[in-house]
Order: sequence, then C-alpha cells, then structure tokens
Amino acid sequence: MSEQQPERTDTEPDPPPQEPDTEQTSTGAEGSGERDQPQDVWTARRDLVDHSPRTMDIGARARFGGGTVHGDQTNLAGNQITGDVFLGGRTEVHHWAFAGLSAPSVTSGEVPQVRLERLAASFADDGTMGDLLEQLRRERVLVLAGARFTGRQTAALVLLHRLGAAPVHVLDRDTAPGSLAERLTATGAGPARGYVLGDLATRRGTPLREPHLLAARSRLVEQDAYLVITVGPMAVLEDIPVVRWQPPTAAEVLAAHLRTLVARQTVSELLALPVTADFLGRSHRLREIADFAGLLCRHAAGEVTDEAVAAFSRASLENQVQEWFEEDESAIHLRDKAFLVALAAFDGGPYALTAELSDLLYRHLLKTENPRLVPEVPVFGTHIDKRLQLARAEGYDEDENTEWGPVTQFKARFLDERVSLMLLRLVWTGHPSARPALIEWLRVLADDGRPLVRTRAASTVAVLARTDLPSAMALVIEPWATSDLFRHRLVAVNSLTLAHLVGTPNIPRILDGWSGSEDRRLRWVAARAYALIGPEMPDQALAALRDAARTLYDDLDDPDAFDLEMVRELSDATALLLLSPAHDQVLAELRKHLDDDQAVHALSLGGFVNACRRQEDDTDPADRPTVLAWYADAATAGSPAAAGIAFLWRAVLGDRYSTRYALEALRDWVLIADRSPGTEWALAALLPQLVTTPTEHQRLSHLLRTMPGQDGAPPPRVAARLLTTLPPQ
Repeated sequence: MSEQQPERTDTEPDPPPQEPDTEQTSTGAEGSGERDQPQDVWTARRDLVDHSPRTMDIGARARFGGGTVHGDQTNLAGNQITGDVFLGGRTEVHHWAFAGLSAPSVTSGEVPQVRLERLAASFADDGTMGDLLEQLRRERVLVLAGARFTGRQTAALVLLHRLGAAPVHVLDRDTAPGSLAERLTATGAGPARGYVLGDLATRRGTPLREPHLLAARSRLVEQDAYLVITVGPMAVLEDIPVVRWQPPTAAEVLAAHLRTLVARQTVSELLALPVTADFLGRSHRLREIADFAGLLCRHAAGEVTDEAVAAFSRASLENQVQEWFEEDESAIHLRDKAFLVALAAFDGGPYALTAELSDLLYRHLLKTENPRLVPEVPVFGTHIDKRLQLARAEGYDEDENTEWGPVTQFKARFLDERVSLMLLRLVWTGHPSARPALIEWLRVLADDGRPLVRTRAASTVAVLARTDLPSAMALVIEPWATSDLFRHRLVAVNSLTLAHLVGTPNIPRILDGWSGSEDRRLRWVAARAYALIGPEMPDQALAALRDAARTLYDDLDDPDAFDLEMVRELSDATALLLLSPAHDQVLAELRKHLDDDQAVHALSLGGFVNACRRQEDDTDPADRPTVLAWYADAATAGSPAAAGIAFLWRAVLGDRYSTRYALEALRDWVLIADRSPGTEWALAALLPQLVTTPTEHQRLSHLLRTMPGQDGAPPPRVAARLLTTLPPQ
C-alpha cells in the first residue's frame, strides 16, 4: 500500500485486497486465524431483503426509500408504526363471561345447568351436530379428536344437553384409560347421565384401547348415561373409532353469540361493521370471539367507544402473549417458552432451523436458572403439531432463497403476524431476568454462517431497540459495531437499518456521530447503514458520506494510514444510493458537490463508476446496465437526470485517476449491447452526449475501434455500429 499514492487509490472504485490485519482476521476462541472478509454491499443488501421477517418486509413487494417501506404485510409509514403493529405498553383485556365460553372450564365435578343452557343457546351449529348426536345416542361413547381451543369441550357439553343427559359431570383429565369405567359412578344426589372427559392424557405406554371403551359402555348402559371424550390430534389410540372435530367458522360463532345478546336487526348491523370484518380476518380463539361479541353488544348500547372495539383484537392478542410467559412451569415448559421466542425471531422461517435454535436458547435459559447444572436438552421432544398449536402458528411449504437458488422448506409462522413483535417486546421489557440468556443467544446467532440466521438476529435486535434503545445499544449493537470481525459489524448495520425502518428514533443521529468517529469500525458501520436508509434522507446521508471521505485525507503524509477499505465502503454506499428510489436527488447532489474538494470529487466519481457496473438482473448476462436503463428512461421523459448522467460520465472519463475504470465499465456496456438490442439503442443515444471536445471523441473512438470481444473473441460487431453514432470532430 505504501507504494501507491493516496490521491490515486482514493478514486479507485475497487482497490486491491489488503494484507490481513486485526480487522480482517478472525482469531476466535480457538485462535484459528480464519479469514474474515467483509461481505460486499450488494450481496449484504440482497440477504437483508431476502431474509427479513414479514413484519419488516423489504423484499420484492417493498423498497427502501421515500420515508415509507411499501409492502402488504405491515404499514410502516413515515417511520411511525401504524395500524396493528403494536410495540407500546401493556393493554388490559377484561374477559366477560358471555354465553359461558370465556369462563374458566370446569376441571372436575358437576356442570351447572344454567351454564349448559347458555352454551346451547350460543352454540354455532354448522349442521354436523345432528350426525354426532345420533352416533352418541347409538354408541353411548363418542371420541372427538381435534386441536385445543377449537370448541371440542363445548361441543361435548352441548351434545349431552341436547340428549337431555343431565346432570353432566366433568371427569378429571388425568383419568387413566384403564380406570375409565370405574370413574363412571354415582356422585352427589344421584347418578350422572352425562360425562365429559376433556383432553384425555394418553401416552405410548398407556393408550386408550377398545376394551376401555367397551367396559365404559357397559357401565353407561347400566346408568342410561352417555360419555364424550375429547383428545388432541396426536393422542395415542388403539382400534378406537374417532370423530374428527371441525369447528365452525369465526363468523358463525360470532353471529351465534350475538343472537343471544341483541336483536336480529342489530346482529346484522354489528356484523357489517368494518371493525368486525377486521377482527374476523384475524386468528382468534373461541373465548376471544365470545368476548368480542359481548364488547359489540356494549358498543351497540353506547357503553363502549369505537376506539375500544378497534383495539380489542390487538389487546386480546397481547393478553395471550402475556399468559404464555406468566404461566408456571407445569402449564408451559421452559423449552416451549424458548420455542415461542425463537419463532418470534424466525417467524416465517424454516421450522427445523427455528427448533434447532430454540433448543440453543433453552440451554442458555437453563444456565441462567441454575449455572451449576449442565444444561440438558431432550433429543426427541414435543411433536411439531403440538408445538405449533401451542404457539397459535401454522406450518407450510414455501421456497427459501439461498445462495444456490430457491429451495423448498417446511416453514412455520404465527397465524397473526403481530405476535412476533409483541412477544419480543414482552420478553425484553417484562422479563429482564431472561436478558442475559437472550443476549448470549443473539451473539451466537450473529456468528452463524447462515445469512438467514444473522439477518434474523438483526431483526430481533431491531425490535428490542424500538422497545428500549439505550439497553439494546449498550448490550448488543455497540459491541457488534466495535467488533474486529466484519460479520459482527454487518449484523450491527442490519440491526440499525431495520430499527430505523420500524420507527426507532435517533438512528440517523447515531450514524452521524459514528461517521466522524476516530474508530474506523464505527465509520464502516455508519457508511453501510447510510447506504441502506439513505434513500429516505439522501441529503443527510450524502453529507455524512462526504464528511467520512474527508477524514481519509486528514493526514496524507502517511500513506500507510490511508484506509483503502473505507474508500471502497464509501464508494459502494454512494453507488447504492445512486441506484435507489431517490436516484434523481442523489444524482443532483453528486453533480452539485463534485468539485467541493479532492475527497468529495473522488467519492462521487468512484460511486458513479461502481453504479455503472451494476445490471438490472445480475444473473442475466444480456440484461441492461441499471444506469444505462435509467438514462434511457430519463432521456425519453425529458428528465434532467439524462443530462446529469452524461455529465458524470464525461467527468469520470476525463479524470486521470478514474479514466481506466470508466473505460472498463463502458467496454462492458458495449459487450452487453452486442447481446441486447435494447442496450445497443440506449448506448447509441448516450454516446453522442459524451463527446463535447476532440479529446473526448478520440478517447471513445479509440475504445470502439480497438476493444476485443468477450474472452479474446474478435471485436464485437456492435462496436463498429456504435462508432458511427459519435459526432464528427
């Protein structure tokens, strides 16, 4: 590096590789000396776009720029979170026991008759209850299999009520299958005529078998009684006839509850409300639907405001999230809580990856609970369906973008996309004792070799920063930003970028401070981050990049101190801004400040040449160069950008330090034009605008007359045709 003059290297868009130093070599815990190379800005941006969660959708349906991230998953406008993306404080949800569904379930003992009547009055029958009633009357025993929170037990109680099998007793769910018949005995004042055994616990060693049901049926015949057993989808059964329970739709359940509360005309009016349609479009459990019906009833009576009705869906969801983490260990195991946190971080990601990393978090949580014990994780644990059911999530197949192309994966996501943001906020602020384990987990994720994992670590920290910026900065982001490893700094870049996109205040202020920092690692992070968030504030971003460039020229007497890596970062950041939705404003700024000083001149020209090397589709060798396509569109529309692009082209071609790189980029354009007629037409329109002096004519004509073809092939024929477009001198 000492053999090169700083004035020349500063204008090089792609300086030669450096010798390894402490910032390019990873020593790690093992001292392996593994090379730690900075990922180029284009690949890093692609990974961020491909792997960000849907609540921060910046992919094909969204772009950085204009102060708004346009997408159909969230509404993040003007850096303010709107709609139902909620990161605020706790909202209380009061459950009203309308129609009995939201009241606590009876775990054992007789069900009050008044409750049975309320349930029957508000039950939504989609036409299947008649067949179930006949089967129960004939067989005496009915086994309903389905997911929890889908109304299985309510259906069981309603069936017995319609049969007139009163009184109805609920049996303890821990009843062993072998002792089922013994539990069907007289209780209280007389024998029960209806029994419900909800969520029967079965295991591989103690399945529910046909002999158990035969013995129970004999006892039921003696008592003239009936029994309904509800089990989960994964219950262990042997030779047992099972009815698969399919719950009615949310709209049917809501209408059924409203009919018991208000007049029929009012039911129609309440169902037609936009807020009702929004509520039904979400994933809500039956008890929440029952509570919403009660709230609508109070709204119709003028007791509840429109705002309270609109906030109910979000509030009930947050209440569910709070319940997950406030329950004791006997209700929700710590391993399941770790899975919920991992799913919040990897919402919409591959299930196997989420489960793998949730077990990693589980080990950190166990270590927090008892540092003296060796954390143990069961190799074979909870079934997928059961885990997803607990999390109110779903599994599905979808392509995942990888460096080798799309790969089909089985993924998992919350049924309601708002859960991930709420959950991460709650864990970070409501359970600070979990912070050490969560921080260690995030640090491991930042070291992972998979771009998806690193990106989700960044998106998780972005949510934490939106909730508690000082803690997130001090505990996570700043240690990454000051790391000697580029991969850590890149996660810090993505964390700050995504934090800004979800409305975290003061991110530009942080980047401004880091742009002028004496720590080159912080300057690197600031340059990368401004390249990503800059399109919504191009003037501020470019000003920060110019200031950072000037710091490189503070001491030109020491060539070894000249930071070539930072030169490339600033150049790439400028190029990325030039190709962003704010390209016209960025182009005008570059032209305006081109001759401010040596550092800014080099930054502007280097960024422009780098931008000229990009194609609209890098995977298609015949696709148009992005800047050339921009020029063609601007020239057709009569936009000032056309003159600006030609002006910068003349500047880079006429600069003694950037001429070689500009001619290389132009040579690439000619080779693409040989394969693409559209590129040829656009280049034929641009080239005459680059000739205003005999020197410019000589430079371009020499290129077109002498350039070889691809890989030493004969000169491309398009070069001769383009030569004729140059104006005579």
